[in-house]
Amino acid sequence: MWNSLILVAGLTLLCTSFAIDVDYDSRAMIIDGQRKLIFSGAIHYPRSTPEMWPDLIQKSKDGGLNAIETYIFWNAHEPRRRQYNFKGNLDFIKFFKLIQQAGLYGILRIGPYVCAEWNYGAFPVWLHNIDGIKLRTDNDIYKREMEIFTTKIVNMCKEAKLFASQGGPIILAQIENEYGNIMWAYGDAGVKYVKWCAEMAVAQNIGVPWIMCQQGNAPQPMINTCNGFYCDWFTPNNDRSPKMFTENWTGWFKKWGENDPHRTAEDLAYSVARFYQYGGVLINYYMYHGGTNFGRTSGGPFITTSYDYDAPLDEYGNLNQPKWGHLKQLHEAIKVGEKLLTSGTAMTKSYGDGINLTTYTDDKTGERFCFLSNNLTVDAVVDLPEIGKFVIPAWSVSIFDGCKKEIYNTAKVTTQTSIMVKKPMDDEDKSNKLSWEWSAETIKDTLRGKGRFRTSQLLEQKRATSDVSDYLWYMTSVDINGTSWNNATLFANYSGQVLHAYVNGKLIGSQSGYGFMFKNPVSLKPGRNIITLLSVTVGLQNYGTFFDLGPEGLAGGPVGLTDNKNATTIDLTSNPWNYKIGLNGEVKRLHDPKSPHGREWKTSSKLPTGRPMTWYKTTFRAPPGTDPVVVDLQGMGKGHAWINGNSIGRFWPTEIDSSENCGGECDYRGKYDEKKCRINCGKPSQRWYHVPRDFLTSDTNTMILFEEMGGNPSQVSFQTATVGSVCANANEGSTLELSCQRGQSISEIKFASFGDPRGKCGSFQKGSCEAKLSASAVENACIGRESCAINVSEATFGSTECGNATKKLAVHANCENNDVFYQKHRNHLG
Repeated sequence: MWNSLILVAGLTLLCTSFAIDVDYDSRAMIIDGQRKLIFSGAIHYPRSTPEMWPDLIQKSKDGGLNAIETYIFWNAHEPRRRQYNFKGNLDFIKFFKLIQQAGLYGILRIGPYVCAEWNYGAFPVWLHNIDGIKLRTDNDIYKREMEIFTTKIVNMCKEAKLFASQGGPIILAQIENEYGNIMWAYGDAGVKYVKWCAEMAVAQNIGVPWIMCQQGNAPQPMINTCNGFYCDWFTPNNDRSPKMFTENWTGWFKKWGENDPHRTAEDLAYSVARFYQYGGVLINYYMYHGGTNFGRTSGGPFITTSYDYDAPLDEYGNLNQPKWGHLKQLHEAIKVGEKLLTSGTAMTKSYGDGINLTTYTDDKTGERFCFLSNNLTVDAVVDLPEIGKFVIPAWSVSIFDGCKKEIYNTAKVTTQTSIMVKKPMDDEDKSNKLSWEWSAETIKDTLRGKGRFRTSQLLEQKRATSDVSDYLWYMTSVDINGTSWNNATLFANYSGQVLHAYVNGKLIGSQSGYGFMFKNPVSLKPGRNIITLLSVTVGLQNYGTFFDLGPEGLAGGPVGLTDNKNATTIDLTSNPWNYKIGLNGEVKRLHDPKSPHGREWKTSSKLPTGRPMTWYKTTFRAPPGTDPVVVDLQGMGKGHAWINGNSIGRFWPTEIDSSENCGGECDYRGKYDEKKCRINCGKPSQRWYHVPRDFLTSDTNTMILFEEMGGNPSQVSFQTATVGSVCANANEGSTLELSCQRGQSISEIKFASFGDPRGKCGSFQKGSCEAKLSASAVENACIGRESCAINVSEATFGSTECGNATKKLAVHANCENNDVFYQKHRNHLG
C-alpha cells in the first residue's frame, strides 16, 4: 500500500522541507493528508534553456497549474555508452529544483523510451547497435541497459533529494511509455516485459507512486493512465487507482511539408471539464510549453525544428491567448469545487441524449457543485432545478457553484486573443545589415569515391554512423565497356529521407520523402564512372511497433544502372562500396566561431548564392529588449543553423505546407483530431527559428549556416516575436481585460463598440446600435497602459438604445514597446 511509502520517518531536508507523504485513492491525490486535484503541464527542459525555465514555470503557475511534468531524454544524457551529459539545458536536477522553488509539484517520466517526436524516441543509437539486443521486449541485454540508466536517474534524484518522500517536489514517476498501444506485436515477451518494468521500478524504492500510461494491464501497484484528446471515458484497472489523464494533447506536432495543427481553446477546455466532471483526479497538458527541437533532436522523421504544439505557452514562451487565459479560468472554477470533487457523493442525471448533469454533494453539509455537459453539436435548453430554463451551448460544459450560479462555460471565451507578430530590428540602424562570408563544403574526396571504410554491401545508416551526423556518403564505381550510355537511368531503393546523387562529380538529382525508389536520367562515359550517393536523415523514427528496426539510408538496395537503349541493367548492390560519415565542415567544426579553421572563410564582392553544400557566416548584435528573438531564414534552402556555436536546429524554409484540408472556418464543435482546423496553408513549413537570448551576448554575435541544397542568405534577418495587437469581447455585467506582454503598452484602439458588435477578432464590425462613448471610454481606460480592465455597462459607456437585448463590448487594440510609445507621446503625456 502506498500509505507507508515514506522512506524516512524523521525530518528530511530539502530547502528546509519535511518529508511529504504521497498517497491516493480513486477520488484524489492525498498529499500530506490533503485531498487534491492535480493540474499539470509538460515542459521539456531540453526544448528550452535554463534562462527560460523560471519564466515558463512561473507562467504555468500563474495559469493555474500546481505541477510540472517532463520526460527524461536518454540519448541526450548518454550519447555514448557510459558517457553522460547533464550540463546546460540537460540539467534536469536544476529544472526540478526551480519547480520546487516556485511551489509546484513535479512529475518525472523516466521512460526511458519517451516517443515525444524526439529523435529515435530518445533511445541512444548505440543501443540499437549492440549485438543481440531487442528493444522494448523481454531481452536481457536491453533490460540491463534500461535498468542501468533508470537507476542512474533515480539515484541522481535521490542525491538531490527531489522525491517528495525526501522533501522534494516529485510526487509521481513513470516507467515505460504507451507500450500498451503496441504490446500486441511483442506477444508473451511483451507481457513479461511489462511485468519486469513494474518490478524494476518498485525496487528503486523512491517513496512515491509509479504510473504507466496507456497500459491497461499495468501490474499493481502501478497506476495505469490515459493519453489522448479526450479521456472522460477512461476507467483505471484498479478500483483504488485515481483517474489520470497523463497527456491531454493541447494541439499536435508539425512536420515539414504539412500545415499547422490548431486545437481551439473551447475544445481543449471541454475535454478538461468533462474529465473532471466524471471523476478525474489528475490532468497533464501535453504540451503546456512545446519549445524548440535544438540540434538534431527532432524525430519523426520530418518533425520540424519548432515544437510549438499550439500549447498554452508558445514556442518562445509567450502566452498563447486565448488558450492560456481560458484554461486559467477553468482551473479556477474547478478548484472552487475541489473539496466536493475529491470527497463528495457524485450523481449523474441525463437530460436526454448527450446532456448530463453531474452533482457532487457533501452529505453532511448539503453543499453542492455541478457540471452540466452537452456533447451535441447544437445548443440545448435544459430545465434545471433551482435555475429553470438554461441554454447550454453546443459541445460545452458549464460549471455551477452551489449548482445555482454558472461560474464558467467552456464555449464562452472571455479571455483576450493576442495576435503575435515578428518585429524587425530598426531599419534605420545600418549596423544591423548583415555582411556574409562563405566557405564551400569540400566534397572533392567523396566525388572521387574516396571514403574512410569499405565493404561489399549497402549498409544501414544507423549502424554505419551511430547517428553522429545526418549525412552518410555511399560511393562506388562502374566500368562501361565500348560506347557511352547516353540514355541511362540510375535507380536506388532508398529508406531515408533525402538523397542526393552525383555521377562523375556532377549532381544529377535530389529527392526527399518517406522512403522511395530514386530514378534519374544519367549519361555514362566509356571506362570508369564514379557513383556518389549522399543519404540524409531528417530525424529518426520515434514511434510504432519495432520502430527501432526501421531501416535508414540505402540499407541493402537495390542500386543499379539501366541502359535504356539496350535494355541492359547493371546491379551495383554487391559492388565494393566506400563510406564516409558526415561532412568535412563538421569535422573542422566550422559551426564554431572558435574553430581553428577560420582561414576557410572567404569574402567576395558578389556573395555566391543558390549553390548546394555551402557554409555561410555573419555577425550581428542582439535586438534590444527582452522579447524573444527569432531569425527569419527566408531565402535559404535546407540545412542547419548555429548561433555562437549553439545549434538552433535544422532549417528548411523551401519546404512548403500542403493546402489539403486547410483553411476555412474552424468549428470547435465536435470531436477534434489532428487533421481538424489546419492553418498556414501553402506557406513555408517553418520560416522563423528561435534564438534563445541566453545564446546571445551583449557584444557581437556570430551566426553560421550550412546550406545543403542552395539558398540566398541576403534575405536573412533577426526579429523579435511579440504581441502586435489584442482583442476581446465581453457581455454586459462582466469585466473586459486587455494586456500587452513583456513591457508593452496599449498604443491605439483600432475598434471599440458597446452595443451589438459583430464579427470576430481581427474583423469586428459595428452592429445596429452602440453607445456614443464606446471608443473614448476605452481609450481613456487603456491608452498608455500595459493592461486595463473595463466594466462593461451603460454606467461606463452611456445609453446604447439597444432595447432589452443583451449588450456586449468588443475591442481591438494595438500594442507598442513602452520606450517607443513614451518617446512618441512624451510631449502629450507631459
